[in-house]
Amino acid sequence: MHEMSICEGILQVIEDHASQQKFEKVTRVRLEIGALAGVELEALRFSYDVVTRGSVADGSVLEIISLPITAWCMPCGEPVSVKARYDACPTCGSYQIQITGGEELRIKDMEVN
Repeated sequence: MHEMSICEGILQVIEDHASQQKFEKVTRVRLEIGALAGVELEALRFSYDVVTRGSVADGSVLEIISLPITAWCMPCGEPVSVKARYDACPTCGSYQIQITGGEELRIKDMEVN
């Protein structure tokens, strides 16, 4: 379950910022997670609660912002949205698309005290 190690990385970022910016409590963490990031959201939520116990983020709300899959269609020369990595362009039907978004996994922001 790599969600546990993802949460450990998130906690490390939170603790680094807490040390640098001198805050004592995180009340909310917002993550942006792309549809292709390969993250099981329920496992991530469970892992977050376990990993943050006793830390500066203990009891904080984890908010997940889901990001769609975006791509660039080479024949159309236009950005498009697709449902899966190997979908055809919804405009022209070509499979010559390059994924440009949907693989993200990042901390968008946090609320602190």
